[in-house]
Amino acid sequence: MMSWHVAAFLLLGGSTVLLFLGIPVAFSFLAINLIGASLYLGGAVGIEQIVRNSAVAVANFSLTPIPLFVLMGEVLFHTGLALKVIDGIERLIKQVPGRLAVVAVVAGTVFSAISGSTIATTAMLGSLMLPVMLSRGYQPAMAAGPIMAIGAVDMLIPPSALTVLLGSLSGISISKLLIGGVVPGLILSAAFVGYIVTRVMMNPKLAPATPIEEKTGWAKYELLVLYVIPLISIFVVVIGAMSGGFATPTESAALGAIATMGLAATYRALSGKALAAALRGTVTISAMILFIILGATTFSQILSFSGATDGIVTAIFSRGLSPAAILAGMLLLLIFLGIFVDQVSMMLITLPVYMPIVERLNIDLVWFGVLYLICMQLGLLLPPHGLLLMTMKGVAPPQVRMSDIFAAVVPYVVMSLILLVLIVAVPAIATWLPALIG
Repeated sequence: MMSWHVAAFLLLGGSTVLLFLGIPVAFSFLAINLIGASLYLGGAVGIEQIVRNSAVAVANFSLTPIPLFVLMGEVLFHTGLALKVIDGIERLIKQVPGRLAVVAVVAGTVFSAISGSTIATTAMLGSLMLPVMLSRGYQPAMAAGPIMAIGAVDMLIPPSALTVLLGSLSGISISKLLIGGVVPGLILSAAFVGYIVTRVMMNPKLAPATPIEEKTGWAKYELLVLYVIPLISIFVVVIGAMSGGFATPTESAALGAIATMGLAATYRALSGKALAAALRGTVTISAMILFIILGATTFSQILSFSGATDGIVTAIFSRGLSPAAILAGMLLLLIFLGIFVDQVSMMLITLPVYMPIVERLNIDLVWFGVLYLICMQLGLLLPPHGLLLMTMKGVAPPQVRMSDIFAAVVPYVVMSLILLVLIVAVPAIATWLPALIG
């Protein structure tokens, strides 16, 4: 029997190397699982076990909210309702320094509450608002930064497909984890607005003020009343039903998806073409996530069966480190991984080892889950491989260079790190709301 050191090196090291080589996540874990099953689960018998595990993993009822949350966002974007929300918010925001960047942050926060996809939010705001800001003289970094930063916050504010996946893979209550991200997400949004206004006041050349046509009376509030409030009410219904105990996360997600399509139909925006595009997008994203989950469950089982999980946990505790030092090490490793691999890969590599440590330390699961989400949110923004940096480059006009995009995210990464430290020091920021309404 191989030692746990060899098993850990082979399984964790092998999967990480394959990911670094650019092999798709699902295939990386499939390859490692086949090797692991042959070595630790008894060859052909182990491979049969993998097939059985895969069927059980994907049939997990707790994963059902993922396609439903993704569908909500896809319907919003393909029906054009997102444009109405941006227009409605822009009419409300007066002439403040960096006004369009502030509009992007506020609009992005609203989308976070009705869309389960960080990439969709960033791509849409980037393609719609970035050209307008650049044409009005905004510096590329001041224009692109807020859009990417608020796209990352989408992960914290429910509905979020990645939060559901984290809850499912870690055993943390999905409803409490979804609600736990609300306060940190809103704090970050407010911090971004404060930073933009202060920065532009100090250097107006970053975002020159342009005359705006101030609407008055009903015209000012028309889009807010007709579009923004009804769409925000979906968020209230989804979270209210879940936190009040009237519905499970799956039932709440179904309610949200039906309400989003119902509103789109009411506005006569739900054409056959738009619905088909939304369903295609949903199937593509959901299939990718579920295919990855196939490998995740088996990977953690092989890791445990080989003795690697127990060996790593025992080795960490035998060093006599304080719980605070162990937690700091875990969070730093997540941030480091975020530079190189995507969020799902981070979960698959770390959770099988992290969750036994968290349970041994008696750490509050919701608090740890929110810290984990913020580390993943940072990973979306960290150069050179941050997913939202690539998304922004894909939709940005040619004059926006990759160096501009890297520079744009630095202040927002710093603010996210400050929030991470703040939540470590004051856990109530993450746990207060779930405790209050749970």
